[in-house]
Amino acid sequence: MSEPVSWNDQRVFLAVIEEGSLAGAARRLGLSHPTVRARVAALEKALGTTLFTRSINGLRPTDHALELCAAARSMSAASNLFIRQAAAPFGEAAGIVRLSLSVFNGVEVAPPLIAALRRSHPRIRIELVLSNVAADLLAGEADIAIRNTQPLQAALVARKVTPIALGLYAAKSYLLRRGRPSSLGDLTAHDLIGPDRSLRDMAVVEHLWSELDRARFVLRTDSHPAVTAAVRAGVGIGVIQVPVAERDSTLERVVPEFDVAILDTWIVTHEDLRTQPRVRVVFDALIAAFSDAS
Repeated sequence: MSEPVSWNDQRVFLAVIEEGSLAGAARRLGLSHPTVRARVAALEKALGTTLFTRSINGLRPTDHALELCAAARSMSAASNLFIRQAAAPFGEAAGIVRLSLSVFNGVEVAPPLIAALRRSHPRIRIELVLSNVAADLLAGEADIAIRNTQPLQAALVARKVTPIALGLYAAKSYLLRRGRPSSLGDLTAHDLIGPDRSLRDMAVVEHLWSELDRARFVLRTDSHPAVTAAVRAGVGIGVIQVPVAERDSTLERVVPEFDVAILDTWIVTHEDLRTQPRVRVVFDALIAAFSDAS
């Protein structure tokens, strides 16, 4: 290594990899295109290596760059965690809490919980990380996560809340138009909304209805918020979290005695963060809210 390596240059490097272009990285970081190019060049010079090659699709990271990417992401997460902790007034339930959860929970479940939390703790601010890929809490990618699988790392603190049932729902307008199925067998005569390529969701469908032809789905999507929106619009019958659907007076559960699946749910944080007031307040509020709503 010929020169000291600047964290700012590493931050630009990570943005270029994740955005796929100098222009995308510039927009994300609020920098000019020439500045991003210069910082990438400075990092390559300091490391004595080539990090990117040009292709018709933009910049292509070299194998060496891909090897360095995980370390850069860990450094970025640690830097962001440092900022969140430093910005929180010592000993007070105030500051930023970064919350990781699925896209569906972020769209359908989190907003009313955040609204209630803000009323009781107005100095708390939330950063939502919406992804169906679990955030790495050990690396500081988030302060708290809502997960449907039990974490196994000893450094994580997890509290299991009431399991969430998944049920079959349709818009009342759809049922008025097409009739109400009284059994699973009746579903074959109805418009169904189902998964597209998600192996996990397809496995559930095949386990429940092995005789169901995938071609029966009038709409296929792996987006759970899209399924919910389509059901509300009257497209057909689909699977929705029961607590969410029961809050919507336009929806009605079909074959109500049947649970499509039961989702075990955990609220998770790092043991080093559990006692911080800003994290403790949100952690406890999520446990209470998920227990009450399920």
